[in-house]
Amino acid sequence: MLYRFDGREPIIGEGTYVSDTALVIGDVQIGKTCYIGHGVILRGDYGTIIIGDGSAVEEGAVLHSPPGETCHIGKMVTIGHGAIVHCKSIGDFAVVGMGSILSLWSEIGERSIIGEGAVVTLKASITPHMVATGNPARVIRQASSRDDKRWSLGKQYYIDLTAKYLRVGMHKIG
Repeated sequence: MLYRFDGREPIIGEGTYVSDTALVIGDVQIGKTCYIGHGVILRGDYGTIIIGDGSAVEEGAVLHSPPGETCHIGKMVTIGHGAIVHCKSIGDFAVVGMGSILSLWSEIGERSIIGEGAVVTLKASITPHMVATGNPARVIRQASSRDDKRWSLGKQYYIDLTAKYLRVGMHKIG
């Protein structure tokens, strides 16, 4: 569901799927061919959220930004199920694992991978091409070409799923 709030309303790019059960509120800009899953909450009520082309925000994720600021999600980013994203930025092609928390003003570099359940703390920064896990999140290694290959397949899966949802839709039964 899309909601105008305080004179600001969401902008949805061409070929993007937004679930009927998602809440997209206020100043939210979603690029082309994105997947916004069931139960996602995108709160652009007193800040801005910008999501780049080809990104997937999986079921139950919550994104928000500080007052008057922007939470910038790059292109081809995967945000896993149940993640809480309150960060400053996530770079292109990054992956945020299921159940992760990206705290206020944190920054995730391009092609970095945040492990499942990791907590990136207030103002922390994960540099590009790194894998970070734990609470608090710590870099454990560089992202490899094998990581890139594996995650490229997952990203394509969501692009294909987006197209299918738009083509066939969901149909309530009962």
